[in-house]
Amino acid sequence: MNVETRLTNIERTLAEFYRTYLFSNVAAYRDPKCLARYGGKVYSQNDEDGIIAEIFRRIGVTSRYFVEFGVGNGIENNTLALLVQGWKGAWIEGDPNNCATIGKVLYRYLNDKSLEAVQSFITAENITSLFESLNVPHEFDLLSIDIDFNDYWVWKALKTYRPRAVVLEYNAGFGPSMEWIVPYAADRMWDGSRNFGASLKSFELLGREKGYCLVGCNLTGANAFFVREDLVAEHFRKSFTSETHYESPKYFLTFPQSHPTSTAELLK
Repeated sequence: MNVETRLTNIERTLAEFYRTYLFSNVAAYRDPKCLARYGGKVYSQNDEDGIIAEIFRRIGVTSRYFVEFGVGNGIENNTLALLVQGWKGAWIEGDPNNCATIGKVLYRYLNDKSLEAVQSFITAENITSLFESLNVPHEFDLLSIDIDFNDYWVWKALKTYRPRAVVLEYNAGFGPSMEWIVPYAADRMWDGSRNFGASLKSFELLGREKGYCLVGCNLTGANAFFVREDLVAEHFRKSFTSETHYESPKYFLTFPQSHPTSTAELLK
């Protein structure tokens, strides 16, 4: 075992110890309604797969249809696990190289129409027309947004679409209570700085305006989860505020798979 592998294993062990400590000793995490408890990785970047599964265990599924934009190369995102479980949906990705990989690795799903994938740089101005061109139903199960800059403005622009649940990346650097939104610029992309997206409080307020409740965040402080208010009932931890559900940036808490993903498993 080389030094790099040994260090990686030590880091993963320490991360797992820290997670175990949090879930055992922090009262908020002991609440069975706390979504962070259910995190787990199949194909997601962190632990989003487990939380998404838990949300739909609580609210049920209807169309088993998803939309995700900002999907990368298709091998690590928030809806691939749903796709391989028989869901259908649409992906939008701006990078042509990523789209080429999707076409190469996931051609079976593209050929049988389980998945539609289009290449487009997403803006607040074109998102509705992209949905229309993909024949996205106005009500469907899951929307996932991760475009690293204008996420807030693009969700705000989706006026007539009412997914039952939404997962999106928030900017954890601004804490649980500060309102902050990146100024809109249609052609801007993330430059690696803290200048992207919006704070959790700003997303909470936008969600409330659109009829959604903030029901949780993942442990790493990367993604927030919203459920349409008519579906929330008593299923989730109250209150539905950023102060209740905020997770600070803990990006060191990676959620590794037991073995690396093989493209062969996606081609079966």
